[in-house]
Amino acid sequence: MLNLDKLFTNYNIHQFNEELITWFNREKRDLPWRHAKNPYRVWVSEVMLQQTRVDTVIPYYNRFMERFPTIETLAAAETDEVVKYWEGLGYYSRIRNLHEAVKEVASVYDGVVPEEKERFEKLKGVGPYTTGAVLSIAYNQPEPAVDGNVMRVMSRQFGIYDDIALPKTRKIFEQVVRRLMDPAHASDFNEGVMELGATVCTPKNPMCSLCPVQETCYAFAHNVQDELPVKTKKGAARVEMYDALWIEKKGKVAYVQRPDKGLLAGMWQYPLTERGTGEQVNGTYLGQVKHVFSHIVWYIDLYRVDTLPTDNVVWLDASERETKTVSVAQQKLERLAGGERETI
Repeated sequence: MLNLDKLFTNYNIHQFNEELITWFNREKRDLPWRHAKNPYRVWVSEVMLQQTRVDTVIPYYNRFMERFPTIETLAAAETDEVVKYWEGLGYYSRIRNLHEAVKEVASVYDGVVPEEKERFEKLKGVGPYTTGAVLSIAYNQPEPAVDGNVMRVMSRQFGIYDDIALPKTRKIFEQVVRRLMDPAHASDFNEGVMELGATVCTPKNPMCSLCPVQETCYAFAHNVQDELPVKTKKGAARVEMYDALWIEKKGKVAYVQRPDKGLLAGMWQYPLTERGTGEQVNGTYLGQVKHVFSHIVWYIDLYRVDTLPTDNVVWLDASERETKTVSVAQQKLERLAGGERETI
């Protein structure tokens, strides 16, 4: 069990906060959700940034905010349209949960994101990280927001060797952050640690010479940056193999909609069959695409066919297809059907 009193013995908390926050306010990236500390915009950005790189998120965020600039506009929108604006970001349960939560905020809290922790954390899809990030960044509340960047910075700063792949380890880092954070500057502190982890204290080849808190860093002093954080590898991802069937008639292509629950819920796609020998599909082979989820790898062979094993399909022309939400895997298949080769 980590002994916080021992960890912070002779540690200069004030120095860490002062140097970190000064650095952050001088060096922080110009990101669109930082232009105003609007709780709704902070919330949307934090949900988008989960499992997704900043550079990828920016155009999606700008487009989403242009269409849904307020709680009220998002709450009033149909789910299909909201998910369509999320298309390509993946992890679609995030946007479905956010939409439900926003509708609750609109109806129960008059469109104001609650700043009370006990209310905000009960909203659909809101976990400890999102709670800490939104309440600290938007409302300057001294709540920890512990993500991978924060655990990496703190493990190196204090020499914490607990495995960050274990859920219980997050609690340790939440305690460390609470102890270290200047409550008066919670917003800058949390954003500063995240920024440090994203731009300087990176997983590989950290730029220690640019680090504002190098002087107090355990890993730098002991030259163990490559050892920290400790993270055990996940088990091998499950491989699933499918055949996708592409058929066009009178300018329309056959699509099916996935079930409302489960992976890629509600997404539209070409009809899929579980992989057999390939010879079971009576069609012309067009190529293969690979798509990696967090726990599954899909390999999909695409065939142009003349008939389908089911009549339970919807025929869509190009304009109708544009109104439907499809996964990145399906987008790869569509490019392949259009003549583009997928590099695996």
